[in-house]
Amino acid sequence: MRSRPTIAEASGGTEQPAEKARVDRWLWAARFFKTRSLAKAAVEGGKAHVNGARVKAARSIQAGDTLTISRGHEEREVIVTAVSTRRGNATEAAKLYRETDESVQRRTENDARRRMERAGLKVPRTRPTTRQRRQLAELKQR
Repeated sequence: MRSRPTIAEASGGTEQPAEKARVDRWLWAARFFKTRSLAKAAVEGGKAHVNGARVKAARSIQAGDTLTISRGHEEREVIVTAVSTRRGNATEAAKLYRETDESVQRRTENDARRRMERAGLKVPRTRPTTRQRRQLAELKQR
């Protein structure tokens, strides 16, 4: 017994690439966010800008648009090269955008700066002993 036809079969057998897509869906398909709800929350929280303007999650984007995406300590500026609403593997996702040279340079500088800030930090392998805890408490009270 044959199952129902797929969407691609029902529409003529070939799936056409999208010309426009919602910002939140494109961010999810391009693997900037793990889930669509995280992408939507980021866009609504002002963490994504299209062509320099804050947008809503339903805003359509197309090839050639510039997106600025802030996540944690890093900020990426990418140019949309292709539009897709289907989440594929990482290789396919990387073909959807091109990061600007300035953005790459800023990210490497920020990574180096953060690495230097943590350079002197030594994380202990074990929990402090009772004596060490008392010494820390005494030091903090000064």
